[in-house]
Amino acid sequence: MAHELRLPDLGEGLDEGEVSRWLVAEGDVVAENDAVVEVQTDKATVEIPSPHAGTLLKILAREGAIVKVGTTLAVIGAEGEQLLRSVEAPPEPEPAGPIVSVVGSEPLAAARATPAVRDLARQLGIELLSLRGSGPAGRITEGDVRAAAEAASEGRRVPVRGIRRAVAEQVERTHREIPAVTFVEECDFTGVDRSRLVAGALKAAAGALRAFPELNARFEEDEIVLLDRYDIGVAVHTAAGLVVPVVRACDTRTVEEIDTEIRRLAEAARAGALHPEDVRDSTFTVTSAGKLGGLLMTPLINHPEVAILGLHRIASRPVARDGAIVVREMGNVSVTFDHRVVDGVQAAGFCLDVIARLEGQGRSRS
Repeated sequence: MAHELRLPDLGEGLDEGEVSRWLVAEGDVVAENDAVVEVQTDKATVEIPSPHAGTLLKILAREGAIVKVGTTLAVIGAEGEQLLRSVEAPPEPEPAGPIVSVVGSEPLAAARATPAVRDLARQLGIELLSLRGSGPAGRITEGDVRAAAEAASEGRRVPVRGIRRAVAEQVERTHREIPAVTFVEECDFTGVDRSRLVAGALKAAAGALRAFPELNARFEEDEIVLLDRYDIGVAVHTAAGLVVPVVRACDTRTVEEIDTEIRRLAEAARAGALHPEDVRDSTFTVTSAGKLGGLLMTPLINHPEVAILGLHRIASRPVARDGAIVVREMGNVSVTFDHRVVDGVQAAGFCLDVIARLEGQGRSRS
């Protein structure tokens, strides 16, 4: 008996995903629980296992397709088994000759094309009647439509898929829903272990969040939910886009332990090997662009959080200390916050607390 492989519930309120890569091909034999397809969500890439052993009879969701939870992705059964009628509609008959419809007394010729080619033409904004088909009997092919689309547009088109699509949706939602304000202050990083800078910032942030719980929160309808855990996200740039894996319990871990976990998560992120639990339920986020950070950036809040800490470029600068001009390793630290939940005094107090803790880490190493 043939079985349908459906997109399972992905948790976290996610109701759709993008088919990013098939791990097996039609006709391949799979065992029960073998991973058969990768699905990209706005949180991570998830491998979907086969619920049954058998042969992959038919792939119904192509790579790049956006599918809802419960959608049939493929059919698995015995080799040569007839597919279920419910998952494979019979092909539409090919027209034997030119199609003509009559409106009043004016005959209108209809282009020869399959339903799939017609759908593609609608997506790309191509008028089929303007094309000369290269297929049998002048039928318009997918290649004809794509060639017309390329000829009508400038530049190279890159589909917005996977992580890039998730980032675009997150940016739009953040910009639309959150009234964001940014507070900035400079920090003396002299003596701070730069090789563990982000880890040190996560540790400092966790300590400061205890004193300023309004920044470790979520805004849900008419309530502010103050969280009592300190699971901090770290923005990681990958070839596919920005992802935010989560370091758990930053308040109880040492800087060294946090640094080890950050490196593990960053390596997994760049390899596309993060698990769903690696990117779920962060309470706050820290971002650093390293040497490319500039003097100041205003990062977007990682919805549904209410604040994000930014670390900016650190460089040797002359500063006044005890009436003398000295050279110190200086950089800006910012906190961007949701003004519905956090006011300016709280944000400034939090940022100054983080800075004091970072500078304390530097003094302890001097």
